[in-house]
Amino acid sequence: MTDRLPSLSPDQWTDAQREAAAAIVNGPRGALYGPFVPLLHSPELMGHAQRLGEYLRYRSAIGTRLTELAILVTARAWNQQVEWAIHAPIAQQAGIAPAVIEAIAQRRQPQGMPADEAAVHDFCIELQRDKRVSDRVYGAALALFGEQGVVDLMGVNGYYTFLAMVMNAAQTAVPASSAAPLPE
Repeated sequence: MTDRLPSLSPDQWTDAQREAAAAIVNGPRGALYGPFVPLLHSPELMGHAQRLGEYLRYRSAIGTRLTELAILVTARAWNQQVEWAIHAPIAQQAGIAPAVIEAIAQRRQPQGMPADEAAVHDFCIELQRDKRVSDRVYGAALALFGEQGVVDLMGVNGYYTFLAMVMNAAQTAVPASSAAPLPE
């Protein structure tokens, strides 16, 4: 598979691309990688996307551990190898059990999750699979995370779906990772 929107050399960047890249490199991500490689071809879109992603990934109302879990469910739903390679190790470092990560990779229901993880997992599975969330699953998430948490959880799903679409269409190269690739 050929990377359709490969990395541009910094000497090829426009001023807008330089500015957009600097915002990412100087922010919490610290480097231009993953979805931002193809997005750099549209620097204004990349700038808006990176600000949304920075909030959702680093400051969402559900916290880092649960955000990383939601990212993994979304990556699996979209067969997105780049997001999986980046976020499976981060999820484990944030406290998601390796058995839960493996179950998601295998499209199996994880066993033994804490209630907050089960609520996030079920919410994301229903939203990605059914394109809606049942009253029972919504109510469980609302009880645990409140309205802002539920909205942020929806935002994580939408944002990482957007990134998956970009990288799947661009055929973005998968970085080296300690995570095993998603099975087909």
